[in-house]
Amino acid sequence: MMATMTRIISESGHLVARFFRSLSTASLSGDDERWVAEHFLPAEQELWDQLSNQDRRHAVGVAYRFIKLRPEATRAEIVGALLHDVGKIDCRLGILGRVTATIVGPRVSDRFRSYHDHEIIGARMLAEVGSDAATVELVAEEGPAYPALNHADY
Repeated sequence: MMATMTRIISESGHLVARFFRSLSTASLSGDDERWVAEHFLPAEQELWDQLSNQDRRHAVGVAYRFIKLRPEATRAEIVGALLHDVGKIDCRLGILGRVTATIVGPRVSDRFRSYHDHEIIGARMLAEVGSDAATVELVAEEGPAYPALNHADY
């Protein structure tokens, strides 16, 4: 019971902090955009370009933390860290819609379900554009690099 309560408090704190960070519409720095672009295949760059500024900032922060946790990360794994939330493109929800979907769950609408299933949707999107199998695996929350990504995302 205590472990469950600790997890709920920890996840809630993460979500509250992420909400306030997402209110900014600031773009990435030129250096960050160049660093990101050097890792992508052209079709992966096209997916990246569809992400909001908030999602891009979050993704770059996750990727930098991921590399610190996994210094031996391959290009494909770094792309997986950068595009770990790419499936959220499919749900077409803004920040308030995402908050609502998080609170009420996936059953209310197809868009909420899509938000909750963004990992498998993102993995499918990346497979369809020819991403490396390691990238697809990581976005699907699988493989040897996933524990580092999961930790970097929180």
